[in-house]
Amino acid sequence: MSIEKELHVRSESKCELCSATDNLSVYEIPPEFNGTIDQAVLICSTCHEQINEPEKIDVNHWRCLNDSMWSPIPAVQVMAWRMLTRLSSEGWPQDLLDMLYLDDDTLAWAKANGDGLSEDSESDEIKHRDSNGAVLEAGDTVTLIKDLNVKGANFTAKQGTAVRKISLVPDNPEHIEGKVNGQQIVILTQFVKKSN
Repeated sequence: MSIEKELHVRSESKCELCSATDNLSVYEIPPEFNGTIDQAVLICSTCHEQINEPEKIDVNHWRCLNDSMWSPIPAVQVMAWRMLTRLSSEGWPQDLLDMLYLDDDTLAWAKANGDGLSEDSESDEIKHRDSNGAVLEAGDTVTLIKDLNVKGANFTAKQGTAVRKISLVPDNPEHIEGKVNGQQIVILTQFVKKSN
């Protein structure tokens, strides 16, 4: 029996990530494929395109992972973990990721994904993260999650205030800069969340 036929049997001819039934194909999970169904999933053309072309990602399509992440099949768990990790800055995927449990071998496989999402490859450079763990970049817009007294400026930056076009403090991952009420201020990353 071919891998594709075995995967159709295992998945009941549904996409193993979103349960779609059209345009299904075998996806061999990088970085190493050993030619067995243990390292492959059956997915639809929509999932396939968005996995391979991150710029085409429709975040709401991946709400399907709320169900598929509970699959007992390690290959499906790996793909769910990788996509939730890729989308974690959106908020809700991070919540699912926090609930997802992978055994040590499966987690190591998920992290060794070969598409730049490995945590190890990021460890050398400083990452500024918001209160939810989303990576912040220069130019992003963030929202304050609590009232902040601005020292020396005699005003309070109110919760919910949007701070546009932030800049990152290069040597301190806990500090960003941005303008509030026309004043350039330093803000602790733990008090902001990234805006979509």
